Amino acid sequence: MEITEDGTGATRLRAAIRDQWEELSTSERAVAQYLASAPVEQLLFASAQELGTASSTSNATVVRALQRLGYAGLPALKRELANDFTSAVAPEVRLKQRIAHVGRDFASIWTDVFDEARERIDQTRRLTEPDALKRAVTALAEAHEVFCYGIAASEPGARHLALALGRIGRRARFVSETGFALADQLLALGQGDAVVIFQPGRQLVELTVMMERARAVGAKVVLVTDELGEAYEDQVEAVLTAPHTPTGITAESLTGLLVADALLLALATLDESRAVDSSHQLTALREQLLRPKRRG
Repeated sequence: MEITEDGTGATRLRAAIRDQWEELSTSERAVAQYLASAPVEQLLFASAQELGTASSTSNATVVRALQRLGYAGLPALKRELANDFTSAVAPEVRLKQRIAHVGRDFASIWTDVFDEARERIDQTRRLTEPDALKRAVTALAEAHEVFCYGIAASEPGARHLALALGRIGRRARFVSETGFALADQLLALGQGDAVVIFQPGRQLVELTVMMERARAVGAKVVLVTDELGEAYEDQVEAVLTAPHTPTGITAESLTGLLVADALLLALATLDESRAVDSSHQLTALREQLLRPKRRG
């Protein structure tokens, strides 16, 4: 059983299959054999159902086999394989391969998008512990103001959280500056504030500076990430996992937006009267803005 592309993710998969082989059932071995023989790009775009069909098993068997091999699920395997694949293959080549995979079968395209979205959502739900969510919600509930930081693909989640926090009566601001421009925003961060950072995988210098600033002034930090949890877990109040897309088929911001929605709903339930009153005021202001202008 040899994997056709060598790399860190492929090497780990090969080692996991070798180490766990005796513990796998007959059907799980069939899945492992297929994973070991399939090209990496084929695994990246395959759903659990497709892998089950290809290995003459089922999608449930695929999930069990991956868990026995030490993966949280199919998105976790794809993420590891994608790290090597994306660094070695040019973006335009990956786009061509993605297009070649889905073809022009619109029904298949529809299915592929929703399959990957479901896999990412399921993994998001599994990977964040209730205690982590509780710590994050407590930090935001006690905050004087919440700074929501996100750039590039992470911007929608941060922007959505900041806007919706204001709509339930909590002070918040969206921050997306980088480099020297970020310093002006960090100057306003003070004791009793909180920072929610949306950043999936790259250890940007801005993250380190924000965390150091928060620690210096007595603000709390919540990190919404995919790969940076272990690197920063000792420096933040809570880590909420939001797996990014290994294929580019679904939007990068999908899981971050869902994490933001969970935080918002939890905060609204903690202070229902504030949330309802703010919603009422927002509606009243909108109605005023919709009134016809008076003629002079």
